[in-house]
Amino acid sequence: MIRITQMIVAALLLMSGLAYLAVPPAGADSVAVPALSSLPPGYRDWRLISVAHEEGTLNDIRAILGNDIAIKAFRDGKLPFPDGAIIARLAWNYVSSEENNKAFGRPQSFIAGDPTNVQFMVKDSSKYASTGGWSFVQFNDGKRADPAGFSACFACHVPVKARDYVFNRYSP
Repeated sequence: MIRITQMIVAALLLMSGLAYLAVPPAGADSVAVPALSSLPPGYRDWRLISVAHEEGTLNDIRAILGNDIAIKAFRDGKLPFPDGAIIARLAWNYVSSEENNKAFGRPQSFIAGDPTNVQFMVKDSSKYASTGGWSFVQFNDGKRADPAGFSACFACHVPVKARDYVFNRYSP
């Protein structure tokens, strides 16, 4: 049942509303010049890497997508990721589905609510060397967020340095 719920959540994430966010890393190079100034064309059609639920103050659900370069690296288990890899994180508020709960006969279903933001990690090992080769970018409502706020991203990713600063694992 959990697997079915996860599949439903993944499908709903991919079909849910839009919201955008971009966050570059803490190093001066990537904060000064974020990798993306606008949303990459077609990013919502990238392949699914994983789905996640973040509790606590964020309390959101996320679809993690990758461009072709990132997907190939994930599938091949290639670390570090090659330059040109882009990983996207789309997030929505996590809400209960009364309609689904009625079908299941009890409260158990959660779906994507309002979108919150979109974040990207862009790999360029020479340009963003001080931040592990990654630029972090966040978009809110389709507009790039203020790069001044991007400095915290790299520090948050340091604990997963052994995985080339990437939290999610590929979930085929």
